[in-house]
Amino acid sequence: MSNTEDTGTEANNNNNKEWKLIEKMIMSLGQEQTRSRRWGIFFKLLTFTYLFFAIYLFIPKEVQAPVISSAHTALIDIKGVIADGQEVDADNVVSGLKNAFEARASKSILLRINSPGGSPVQSAYIFNEILRLRALFPEKKLYAVITDIGASGAYYIAASADEIYANESSLVGSIGVIMGGGFGFEKALAKLGVERRLVTAGKHKSVMDPFLPVKEYEQKHVQNMLNGVHQQFINSVKLGRGDRLKDNPELFSGLFWNGVDAKELGLIDGFGSPGYVAREIIGYEEIVDYTVRPNPFEAILGRIGSEVTRSLGALMGEYGTLMH
Repeated sequence: MSNTEDTGTEANNNNNKEWKLIEKMIMSLGQEQTRSRRWGIFFKLLTFTYLFFAIYLFIPKEVQAPVISSAHTALIDIKGVIADGQEVDADNVVSGLKNAFEARASKSILLRINSPGGSPVQSAYIFNEILRLRALFPEKKLYAVITDIGASGAYYIAASADEIYANESSLVGSIGVIMGGGFGFEKALAKLGVERRLVTAGKHKSVMDPFLPVKEYEQKHVQNMLNGVHQQFINSVKLGRGDRLKDNPELFSGLFWNGVDAKELGLIDGFGSPGYVAREIIGYEEIVDYTVRPNPFEAILGRIGSEVTRSLGALMGEYGTLMH
């Protein structure tokens, strides 16, 4: 009996030693993987930083306007989402507009618009700059042509033109403002027994938090803010379109229309493509593109910058650093 117990005890001790050895190996492997991951992130970050500065040296620092001696129609494209750093960046659009108005051989400016809208700030920036340039160069008219869609912020910009043209099937309008409020998860959290722990400085800092009940005062505050932005939009459209707008209660409701209905409402002046407007309305068929587009190297830098940020965040996360 004693021999049997000794044998069993010895077997248990051996099993314990084996498990401890396996445990040490697993822990060692995990630590090695963590170190390897950290070093990998570090060297990736270092490589991207090097490439960032290397490519930056070859990027042209100034935008050169086209040099055309013959009379022509100057084209500016408004294509894609209107936002800082996106397809339609106000700074780029304004640079192109300045070049187009200042060019001696450009006789009129043509905005070719195909955009669902975007930032009200960027749209207002472009709108105001167009009005300023039109006042400086009264001899040059500016025409807007909406192709597939000219809605929301894109129509905001179009309203600054002397005349607006579109296709019968174009989508035009959406004179309104929207702000994504997210979803309300507070009831779901309560059912799951999950408590929301949020620390703020400023009693309204958590306004519109999807995990907290909506507060009447905060909702009213946000609504008043949106109403103010909407009114600015309405005022700009009225300034640009004047008495061409029909008295319709739905005009500023956020609805949009096809080209035929938009013309009936006074949102556009007629039908035509960019080529038609340049040839038949402006009278100068040759179109020269003055659109300032992001440099290909800048696009690469943007991707590199995003990757650097992601890698840096991962690296900081490894060491538990608090990031704002």
